[in-house]
Amino acid sequence: MLASVELPADFKLLNQQYRGLVQALLDEIELLPIRVEVAPTQTGNFRGFDPAKFYLVASGTVTARYANRAVYLLEEGDILLPDIAGGRDPDAAVFYGSEAGASLNSYSALEFMQQIFARPSTTKLWTRMLVTYSGMMLRLTAMQTQIDVVTTPGFALYEPGEVIITQGERAQYVFNLTSGLADVLVDDVPVGIISPGEIFGAMAALTHADRSATVRARSRCSVVKVPTSQFTDLIKSNPATIHALLTDMANSIVSLNEQLVQQRSGSKDSPVNSQVDTQGGD
Repeated sequence: MLASVELPADFKLLNQQYRGLVQALLDEIELLPIRVEVAPTQTGNFRGFDPAKFYLVASGTVTARYANRAVYLLEEGDILLPDIAGGRDPDAAVFYGSEAGASLNSYSALEFMQQIFARPSTTKLWTRMLVTYSGMMLRLTAMQTQIDVVTTPGFALYEPGEVIITQGERAQYVFNLTSGLADVLVDDVPVGIISPGEIFGAMAALTHADRSATVRARSRCSVVKVPTSQFTDLIKSNPATIHALLTDMANSIVSLNEQLVQQRSGSKDSPVNSQVDTQGGD
């Protein structure tokens, strides 16, 4: 098994052990394989792929892809155990193909497993093979993780009228409001409302500036707070956090534009029920 990342020495040892177990298992199985020639393909499964069969790579390489990413390469001596978790959902499926073509030996999965459980010796080999395979996958996953992010979020409750963020203070946390409503005030003037699901306090964390607004609980509020020292690492590795920030900021810009239009038109409507840039208003 090959990967596109530098792997530790213990992975290589496990890989050798894994191949030895595969070969020992095949030596015990009394099944004649059927040869399958894989034409070069970079999308989907190779032609003739059957999830009810096991395959042994006789020559060439087979790429395992998940979510449009090449996860690893199976090479000569590796066994291909088809993924069954995504069998009915293409978005959750693992696909197998070969960029340059390959030759495989195929075995009926049902007959294969019947022979494995027919004798304690083959059952033991099969179990050892799966345990070794699991250890390899764990190391492969760890090495493909680009950023090791360990966050220590806290949880806090605020009663109506309690201050969550104080204008002028240094930023220590970034907050996510999980329930309740909070008012945003600049110089004690209400300028917006924070609703459940919104992230606030991020701008001061990203710019290392003092809080530009006060945030006060309007109702009973529960918040998750992440230390600012860990927030930048979190957004580097978590696209969902970036998406939430951009969505909140876009909504805030729209609301501010509406307030500006109202003021220019001489409207007497109060802007206190509009959202503001809660990423900046902190």
